[in-house]
Order: sequence, then structure tokens, then C-alpha cells
Amino acid sequence: MVSIQSKLRYLFMFLGVQLVVMALLSREGYQKRVTYFIRIFRKSEGAGHNLSVSGSDVYANLSVLSRAPPSSEVMTYCPQTSPYIRGPIHVSFPSGLTLAQVQRKNPLVVRGGRYRPPDCESRHRTAIIIPHRNREHHLKFLLYYIHPFLQRQQLNYGIYIIHQAGNYTFNRAKLMNVGFREAMRDEDWDCLFFHDVDLIPEDDRNTYVCDANPKHAAIAMDKFGYKLPYNLYFGGVSALTPLHYLKMNGFPNNYWGWGGEDDDIGVRVSLGGMHITRPSVKVGRYKMIKHKLDKGNDINPKRFNMLSKTRQSWKLDGMNTAEYEIVSRKYLPLYTNITVEIGTEAGLHTPPAAAQPAPPDPAKPDQKQLKS
Repeated sequence: MVSIQSKLRYLFMFLGVQLVVMALLSREGYQKRVTYFIRIFRKSEGAGHNLSVSGSDVYANLSVLSRAPPSSEVMTYCPQTSPYIRGPIHVSFPSGLTLAQVQRKNPLVVRGGRYRPPDCESRHRTAIIIPHRNREHHLKFLLYYIHPFLQRQQLNYGIYIIHQAGNYTFNRAKLMNVGFREAMRDEDWDCLFFHDVDLIPEDDRNTYVCDANPKHAAIAMDKFGYKLPYNLYFGGVSALTPLHYLKMNGFPNNYWGWGGEDDDIGVRVSLGGMHITRPSVKVGRYKMIKHKLDKGNDINPKRFNMLSKTRQSWKLDGMNTAEYEIVSRKYLPLYTNITVEIGTEAGLHTPPAAAQPAPPDPAKPDQKQLKS
């Protein structure tokens, strides 16, 4: 008899707890928390990808934009926080995507990859600088996502592809120096984002505007388990104002091949009297398009020795010594393509290596695709 009473007592206690929980959940604050936890438990495709799986379509809320306001309407500044920002974005890489399709999805982007909000005056002017060679497959996916991503933030922006001519070893940092100079010749940009072609942002709360100090935007990449690999890491996607760039003498020109230049730039930030800022790990998320190390971009065996000398070399090697020659400048529907000759380790004007087929210029296939 005692055991039955004990069981009944526990049963009533259990029912009472359930009633209390239901009452709490009826409150709005707890409902939001429950929704948050439901999203967490809906993980699929492995840990770390839940936000990209449950995120929204990056084009979802852009159809409401008109091409232009009435001529009599006075343009006011866009709100401090864009009403089109939604947070997590679903990122996938469908087969068969073409640049022609990307262009049709972005009717408000004009010649040269330029855009400004049609219904308000943007508070920010941002240039996106993308070093490039032999990465056309990755470029079309980045363009597919980055255009609507930036439009949702109501930015006045332009996209610049800096394409290294020839077959000599790739030099990412020097191409970014070229991108800075050439973009600033076009317009007085107040912020420049230096962006790897294989990284796709996964949250539009990661705003592409500059901070008071140099900003490292790609704090949480999927290849690193959505964690910062080390505190001084400054790779993938970073943002500088023109003043930041001048303070640190731009980027190094002597890192030929893969590795080292990001850490050199991070040291330059400190030597220039600045520090690195970052968004939160939840917001600064990026998905990398998987690929093997590119031909012509082998690991730089000198990178550690060069890094040890950054304190002595940063004022002697940078924007003040960047030499290059523009091969072509083309204003294409989705971006401005600047093909540039940056020379070799021996200098700008040196005899080329044994003749080899030149890598494709991304400007040419774009035109063919866009006519299709």
C-alpha cells in the first residue's frame, strides 16, 4: 500500500512539473528559446552545418526592390540596419550554374558589377577585391551569393576581379595591392574587402562595412570547424579603410606561392598601431568550396623565414614598392575584370619562363556565357 502511495505521489509531482513547464513555454520569451533549441536539434549533414541547412534563400526578400524611385521622390539615407537582413543563409553548390543565370538573378547590378540601393541613399561604399587565376568555377558561385548578400545590406558596392596574367607563381597579396589602387581610381571607396574566391558568407548579419580598426570577417570557416584557428589569423576575408591601408603600407609584394602573407598582414596591422576586430563566431561564418591546391600556387618554402623579418621589411615592401602593368580592364555585367602583369621575384620586367599556354582570362568566358 505504501509503495502505491509513493508511486501516486511521484506521478502527481511529474504532472505538476509538466504544467509548470507548459505555463512557462506559453510566454513569448520562452517560445523564442524553444525555437532556438529546435533549430539546434535539426542538425543534418553533420555537426557545424545547421545554420546553412536551416538558413534562408539569399534571394528571398529582394524581389520587392524596384529599379528606381519616382523622379519626384527625394532620396533619404538607408536605415542604420537594413530591413532585408535575415541572418543565416542556406549555401549549396548546384551543378550547371552559369554566369548568365547569375546575371538574370541580379537585374539591378549594372556594368562593372556595380550596385546601389534603388530606394535610398546607402550609408556605405564598399569595394570587393578578389585575387584570381584559374578559378572560374569558384567565381560563379561566389558571384551568385555575394551580389544578393551585399544588396540585402543596402550597400553601394563594386566587385573587382584582379586576374594575374601569365604562368608565374601566384602572388595573392600583390594582387590585393593592385586591387586597392585600381579600385580607388574608380571611386572614393570608404571600405575595401579583400576576399578569397572560394569563401561564401553564411550570415548576412556579417556586414561588409569597415570598423574603426582592420576587420577580419572570416572568423569561422567550415574547414576549421567554424572556429578561429589562431588569434593572429587574418586570412580569407578582411576589411580595411584607405587610412588603415596607408598606416600599414599595404600588403607585402614578395610572398610568391601559398602561405605566409596573411600572417604578415596581421603583423603589419599591429606595427601600424592598430588591432584586429572580428564579428562573433556565430555571425562570421563561411563555407569553403572544396578544391585542391592550385597549379602555380605551390606552398611557399620561404614563408616562415620571411615572416621573421616582417618587422624590418614592412616599411620597405608594400604599397610604396608595388610595381605592375595593367594588361586589360573590362567592365563586365557582374564585375570589373582587371588583368595585370605583376612580374616575378626578380622584378616586373624579366624574361618569361619557357612558353606555356596562358591561363584563361575570366573576362572571356563570361562574355560567352552571358550571350547564351
